Amino acid sequence: MTESRWVLDRLLPLAHRSQLIAAGLATHLAFNVVAALAFRLAAQSSSWLAFLLWQVVGNLAGFLTVVALTVLLRFVPLSVAYPITTGLSVIAVQVVAARLLLHEPLPLRVWFGAILIVLGILFVGGRI
Repeated sequence: MTESRWVLDRLLPLAHRSQLIAAGLATHLAFNVVAALAFRLAAQSSSWLAFLLWQVVGNLAGFLTVVALTVLLRFVPLSVAYPITTGLSVIAVQVVAARLLLHEPLPLRVWFGAILIVLGILFVGGRI
């Protein structure tokens, strides 16, 4: 057993598998929304300092999404975890960041695409 595997075993005990999967997924989605929002705010910044600050926030949030994905990969195969996190991140960024926080309009075709993504996630996750 490698040292890195041993560290993960100590930090992420299998007894709490479902809670860690839920926490990893929620963390991944939350920080993905934060990253997308920060990059949007960086693009709209009127000063270099604000631009740099939002870039740092966005990249830090992006790093934390990778850490959360790593937690998920401890319990879920990559072929399942990656499409689910990617698809749900698209939905979360569209609905939470774009629509609710930035008040960007989402045409009907975007909502239809979101529904297709959710169906794809259900297929990949084995729920359909």
